[in-house]
Amino acid sequence: MKKIEKILACVDFSEYSLMTLESAVAIARGSDAQIVVFNAINQRDVNSVESLSQFYPGKIDADAYVQVMTKERHEKLGLFIKTSFPDEKKRMSISIDVGIPWESIIRAAKTHGANLIVMANKGRGNLSRVLFGSAAEKVFRHSPVPVLSVRAPDTFKGRQ
Repeated sequence: MKKIEKILACVDFSEYSLMTLESAVAIARGSDAQIVVFNAINQRDVNSVESLSQFYPGKIDADAYVQVMTKERHEKLGLFIKTSFPDEKKRMSISIDVGIPWESIIRAAKTHGANLIVMANKGRGNLSRVLFGSAAEKVFRHSPVPVLSVRAPDTFKGRQ
């Protein structure tokens, strides 16, 4: 396996985000590996705002929504890193993209030159998983680099 120099850690502010980043940090420790903390603003949400803007012209704007969400998420991730990983923050950068989450993850891995993607096998979109399949499954199938699945130990406790 190629040396891991850059890790794309995918966080969605779900209960799995801390585990995901802890795993990325554990892998990066003892090396010079950098961690890109990645979040995707779901295109589905942007499309909903665009649809609403037709009924409220001048009051709701999809571009403004993306700008506000990007700023809020960047600040939230910055605080998360600062409070949860103060000793590791120098090796971390934040990246936020807009799009279909699994496609955004693949694009970010290529753009940032990631050697590894770390992500939870579950996240916020449980209903969409039932209807369309999980983002994690699609990343596993289409990723150009290895993908590490982070799982909550309690979730699989007692299963054989």
